[in-house]
Amino acid sequence: MLARRPLLVEGLTALGLVAVPFVLPYFGFSPGTINQILVWGLFGIGFDIVFGYTGLLSFGQSAFYGTGGFIAAYLLTNNLMSNVLLALLVGMVGAAVAGVLVGVIALRRTGIYFAMITVAIAETFFFIENSPLSAWTGGENGLPGVPTPSFTFGSFTYHVTNGWSMYGFLAVCYFIGLAIALRIVRSPVGAIFSAIRDNPLRAQAVGHAVGLYKLTAFVIAAAYAGLAGGLLGVLQGFMPPDAFTFDTSGQLVMQTAIGGIGTLFGPLVGAVVWLYLRDFLQEVVGLGAAWKLVLGVVFVLLVCFLRRGLIGGLQDIIARLVTRSRRAASEAAPAPAAPSLASVGPSRRRQDTSFSGPVLEARGLTKSFGGLIANRNINFAVEPGELRGIIGPNGAGKSTFFKMLTCEMPPSSGRIIFQGRDITGMDVAAVCQLGLTKSYQVNQLFSRLTLRQNVVIAALAERRGIFSLDLLRRMDRVPGLETQVESTLALVGLAARADLPVAELAYGEKRRLEIALALASSPSLLLLDEPLAGMSPQERVETVQLLKNIRRGRTLVVVDHDMDAIFELAERITVLHEGTLLAEGTPAEIQRNGLVQEAYLGGVAAA
Repeated sequence: MLARRPLLVEGLTALGLVAVPFVLPYFGFSPGTINQILVWGLFGIGFDIVFGYTGLLSFGQSAFYGTGGFIAAYLLTNNLMSNVLLALLVGMVGAAVAGVLVGVIALRRTGIYFAMITVAIAETFFFIENSPLSAWTGGENGLPGVPTPSFTFGSFTYHVTNGWSMYGFLAVCYFIGLAIALRIVRSPVGAIFSAIRDNPLRAQAVGHAVGLYKLTAFVIAAAYAGLAGGLLGVLQGFMPPDAFTFDTSGQLVMQTAIGGIGTLFGPLVGAVVWLYLRDFLQEVVGLGAAWKLVLGVVFVLLVCFLRRGLIGGLQDIIARLVTRSRRAASEAAPAPAAPSLASVGPSRRRQDTSFSGPVLEARGLTKSFGGLIANRNINFAVEPGELRGIIGPNGAGKSTFFKMLTCEMPPSSGRIIFQGRDITGMDVAAVCQLGLTKSYQVNQLFSRLTLRQNVVIAALAERRGIFSLDLLRRMDRVPGLETQVESTLALVGLAARADLPVAELAYGEKRRLEIALALASSPSLLLLDEPLAGMSPQERVETVQLLKNIRRGRTLVVVDHDMDAIFELAERITVLHEGTLLAEGTPAEIQRNGLVQEAYLGGVAAA
């Protein structure tokens, strides 16, 4: 199920590129315009990876577009390099290096702050190009005399010229760039990009180094921009200074939005619409500079009525039809048999047979927020194979305590020991890689993905580690991934609905998927934060049975307000009250404890 139909999109793209010279001229496209479309399309592939797939809106792509272009143009026009292809590759590498330097700075912030940093950096690059480096870049005049490539085959030499000859060269460059991008977005790295776009918090919580993957996407986009900038110089015969302008980045964003974000082909389609309307409105209608006003209206209408652009809108229609048929099939399918629990058991990689003692231990754990103390001097230990319940009235400090155990929140004092290792202050993703995972009280799912894709994201972290650059690896080449995903879905009773979008699930099913995400990383200790919250009585019964099933061979810590469920499930129960540990013991001992009755049960012993 994880494998994709190979080479179909690539084959159709190749046929389309071959057909373009025979089709588009009938619609008024000149070879020069078509060549510009290819350059913009290649430029946009990288931007779509960083924005459409990873969710990072960068307005600074012109910085890398100009950097790659001017490096290649400088090498060629100053006779430092005669091979055009090699100069283009050097320019691309230069842009990628600039992407690393800029990304390390810009990715320290998210959202609008990240976007504004990229705007500022693009303006900085434009100033540097026009002033301090004008002796190398030509300043306002740019760099003229950029040669076109030549290819030698034995005694025959083919020299690329303008027009359709240039189209052939650019079409090959675009096809190669697209083929590589398709491999990237279909790879495990591409899946993680999509997870970061949807929910970076959960992507980190299941064990992925989100910061490094964001930087990877940013550098990929910079490399594509640098190659496209070099091709612009080759196409025009000179490298223009306006490659660095903010207008270039803005036009790229608009073209991608028009064509379709997160499609790879969107920038190409957007460039077709943009350049066609530009030529038509200027030359045929005679609007002059006012063509931008009309194009702006077209852009607003498309964004309002086709939020994912032309291709995205078409994909949404197809997705609705496919989802409808899958929903009907899933409703008609019989319930799957329970899987072998060993098939989704703890990862062998995480077993530490030399360690004996509590699997998790908190020593003197304290958390204060200014003058407010949420937890005070809590000592807590969980033995291997135990199912521990944590209860307490509202405001008892359960959520804060749970967040400290999973390293989502650092303690003010105290230590957290996991399998004999001090994990106090460690990163959430690193802790998950050690085998400590949690589910969330409020569902933290990848809402734009299917159930199967959600579980794949979690399983990839366990199979590949916290960070891996297998950019061109096929998903079905990850050992054991498909088996782990299918077993996890079957264990939580969602195998028949695996290909439905998360938005199609009922609330109880979303809660089970929340647990599945934690299970898929093969944890040696699983912390469940109110797994029964908000459920109907029937859903609670089903989820309690699920917890009984998954506890076999696992160590679980469950916090919940459902007293009956906790007393039924847990072997030992810890009671928190006003941020301190009030009592600890078996369910029967807790029921008889006078302090617990007074603080939690209103003075009446549980029946």
